Amino acid sequence: MSENLKTQNYSLLELSAKVEYALLALLELAKHYVRKTPVTMSDISAKHPIPERYLEQILSSLRRAGVVQSQRGSKGGFVLVREPRQLTLLEVVVMLDGEQKEKESLFEVTLEKNLLRDIWQEADMASQAILNQYTIQDLCDQREARLQKGQMYYI
Repeated sequence: MSENLKTQNYSLLELSAKVEYALLALLELAKHYVRKTPVTMSDISAKHPIPERYLEQILSSLRRAGVVQSQRGSKGGFVLVREPRQLTLLEVVVMLDGEQKEKESLFEVTLEKNLLRDIWQEADMASQAILNQYTIQDLCDQREARLQKGQMYYI
């Protein structure tokens, strides 16, 4: 491996803005899951710099997927329908970005191309397995742990 590649932070799996924003919104909704308190788009946007029009599209997609529910009225907003422990990160990725389809090659299939495709499929399966291990609740728990770790008490 060249020295140049070793020093760079390189990622094959790129987190799309849509998935990142959805996960941030779901974290906020998960905080209010037990009380079923609706959270407005403005509340989410105030905590995370997500454009409201984009957030509206994302929440609509999550609503159609049965993950969130919208409530109208002065006390309206969005609530998480599914329990945070039952919603994996992989499910969110697939809901919003769709399943990746294997591209068809117009060129001759060679031993080398098959080798490369097999390695990329193995990497993809490994990343899917990891994303399937983590739930929205895991993100909430890790956020809480980091918040607790970061707090300093003075006497």
